[in-house]
Amino acid sequence: MIARKPIFPGVIEINFQAGELLGCNVYLVFDQSEWMLIDIGFDETVEEIVELVRQMDFPLGKCKMLIGTHADVDHVQGLAKAKQLLKAPVYAHKRAVQPLESGDKLRTFAEIEAQNIHMEMPPVKIDHTLEDGDKIKIGAKELEVWLTPGHTDSQLSFRMGDILFSGDNIYRDGCVGAIDAHHGSDIPAFIKSLERIRASDVKWLCPSHGPVFRKDNGLLDKTIARLNSYLHMADWGTCATDWPLMDEWEDEIASGKRPT
Repeated sequence: MIARKPIFPGVIEINFQAGELLGCNVYLVFDQSEWMLIDIGFDETVEEIVELVRQMDFPLGKCKMLIGTHADVDHVQGLAKAKQLLKAPVYAHKRAVQPLESGDKLRTFAEIEAQNIHMEMPPVKIDHTLEDGDKIKIGAKELEVWLTPGHTDSQLSFRMGDILFSGDNIYRDGCVGAIDAHHGSDIPAFIKSLERIRASDVKWLCPSHGPVFRKDNGLLDKTIARLNSYLHMADWGTCATDWPLMDEWEDEIASGKRPT
C-alpha cells in the first residue's frame, strides 16, 4: 500500500498523487470507504489510475460513481474502460449523453482532421444524468452540482464546502477552456458561468487542468472582461455575437466615405 496525499480532506488529485502528469486532473472524492472519480482522462492511463486507487487501499467495489464533467475526449475517453473495471455507474449532464453514448469524434474533439488528430472515442452508456442543483452524497460529504456552460454546453462543476471542482471554466493563469463552435461553446454563457463563480464565496478552485488555486476575484474580473471583448471579435467566428467593424463598413459604403 502507498500513502495517500490528499490536497484537501477527502480529496485526492490523481496526477499529484502519482507524482507525474497523466492527463487532465482526476479528482477522487472520498469519505471512509466510499469514493468517486470526477473525470478519468485518456483510455491509456485508466489501468494505471485504477491500480493507483487500489494501492491507496480504496475498495474498488466501493466506487459510487464515475462522472464526466463534459464530453471532451481528454476527460472521458477512458470512461468505458473504467466503467468495465470498476463496475460503477457513469454520470454526466443530459447534453453530454448523445456524444458520449455514440462516441461522437467531432463533438468530443477526438477527430480534428486539419490538425491530424485522430483518436478513438469508445462509446459509454450513461446511467444517470446530473442537473444544476442536484446533490451528490459520498459518505457524509455532499457535493452540489452546478451547470456552468460556456466551454461546452454540458460543462459541470461541483461545490463541496468552500471548494469548487470548476472544470474547464478557468485556470490559474486566467486562461479558459477552448472556445470552439463545434463542441457547443457559448461565450455569453461562459461569461455567466464565470460571474457565478466570481459571486460565490468558495475559496478554492480545483480546475480540470493545472494546479489547484485560491479563488482570485481580480483574476476572474480580468478573464470576464477578456471574454466580453470576444463577443465582438471576428476571431471567434460564430461564437461572437456581432462584429462592429461590419456595421462601420456598411455606414461607410452608404455615405461613400473613402479610405483615409
